[in-house]
Amino acid sequence: MSLLDYKFARKAAPQAINLILGNSLLRKQAVKYARKYMYQSLVESGDGYTRNIRYERYTILSNLIVTVEKALTSRNISPAVRKKLLDLFVGRVFLSNGHGRWDDFVKEFGAEPPGFITISPGKKCNLACTGCYAGSGAKSTEKLDYSTVNRIIREKTELWHNFFTVISGGEPLMWRSNGKGIIDLCRDNPDNYFLMYTNGTMIDKKMAKQMAEAGNLTPAISVEGFEKETDERRGSGVFKEILQAMANLREVGVPFGISVTATRSNAEIVVGDEFVDFYFEKQGAVYGWMFQYMPIGRSITLDMMVTPEQRKRMFEKEKHLIHEKHVFLPDFWNGGAFSEGCLAAGRPGGYIYIDWNGSVTPCVFYPYSKNNIKEVYANGGNLNDTLKTDLMVGIREWQSEYGLKKSGKDVHNFIAPCGIRDHYEFTHSHILRTKAQPIDPDAAEAIKDPLYYEGLVAYNNKFNSMTEPIWQKEFIGNEGGLSSHSTGIHKDDESESSHSINGNGKIVESEEEIPVGK
Repeated sequence: MSLLDYKFARKAAPQAINLILGNSLLRKQAVKYARKYMYQSLVESGDGYTRNIRYERYTILSNLIVTVEKALTSRNISPAVRKKLLDLFVGRVFLSNGHGRWDDFVKEFGAEPPGFITISPGKKCNLACTGCYAGSGAKSTEKLDYSTVNRIIREKTELWHNFFTVISGGEPLMWRSNGKGIIDLCRDNPDNYFLMYTNGTMIDKKMAKQMAEAGNLTPAISVEGFEKETDERRGSGVFKEILQAMANLREVGVPFGISVTATRSNAEIVVGDEFVDFYFEKQGAVYGWMFQYMPIGRSITLDMMVTPEQRKRMFEKEKHLIHEKHVFLPDFWNGGAFSEGCLAAGRPGGYIYIDWNGSVTPCVFYPYSKNNIKEVYANGGNLNDTLKTDLMVGIREWQSEYGLKKSGKDVHNFIAPCGIRDHYEFTHSHILRTKAQPIDPDAAEAIKDPLYYEGLVAYNNKFNSMTEPIWQKEFIGNEGGLSSHSTGIHKDDESESSHSINGNGKIVESEEEIPVGK
């Protein structure tokens, strides 16, 4: 599955998207048109789920269109970056992403392939952040060799026919193998668009220039809030280094985003208007990803998790940020309505994770594995074989039963979609039943710890009980009209015309009803 419904992509591309790409004078109007058409395609004519669930998907994807437009409109954007954004991210990742070339995969698996892959080629990092999921540090030596990482990307592209690759770590910019690093990987895979999670401290002017020349890499820089919160978790002076990295990227025209980890100590800050305005407006970030601290890494503890009450407040604030401030800042835990639930285990549109030792896990935050990519390759297999273990298959079956292949009122609570954070009873039993192996000592300790089990199950039960009424009221019920959020029409559009959506799902412009997409 691409980021957009294929029916929309096929019809909208020639009518609107090409205008967004090629003509800056028409781009703003084209964005309006594309978003109207998307509303009709995903909300009005979309299949499955309920109207309000489809509306959530529309809103976040609508924000993504404007995010891309914002990057393209930047006057100092690197020519190489502009070309790659158009050809790869918009043309391949956003619109096509392999449609029409999945027959072999669908025949073998009975479903569409994953939408991307995440790889951590090296564990080494120049920081030692509290609660790091990877437990990385300067003395870490584990890493994959360059040929293995490159083969994974080539196989993913050829077998799954998708063109989006996520790089994590450790600190990816510290990874070197056979004299090559991340920039070489981007150059050697010019048909892929890369998103790299980074602490930002190694993005000096020289590195920023190399990113601009490569064109197909966007860094998502980790922040914990403002200076106090970031330095407390990441080390003294890191915040200032991050701001310098952002300045270096702006100077050479590389679009960047932020990666935010919400913990018990910063949960209110990172969903505040002041925080969003600082990074999106003042620093120039064009997108962001919201993660909630997962108790799986260094100094494993449940005490850093946002409380159920904090998470519920985050959910309410995130609706405001997405529906009213129109930023692209998905929360992978609270945002299951627009991701269609859990993304793990190679489900259609989802992903798998491969770490620095070659361990293949369902996701970055699920540290248990049934195979290793190096062993798969040594035995003559390929990337598809990693999807066939009972660990992966069982998770995909659970996802389908939970909501991925359900419709209407049969969809379970997507506000609580995570197998570990929200449904640990299933995950714990599934790990034991499949005899999946922990990939590190922390994971080995966690699966045997009764207090860890009891704490997570209690958390799961409390948060589910708090959000189930919200799910039923705002997403399953009220099918006669949309929830009480704004329409997703961006404030930047209002200078030319005023829009709203009435109870019949029509966009109203200047007192005249215009069918969406006409």
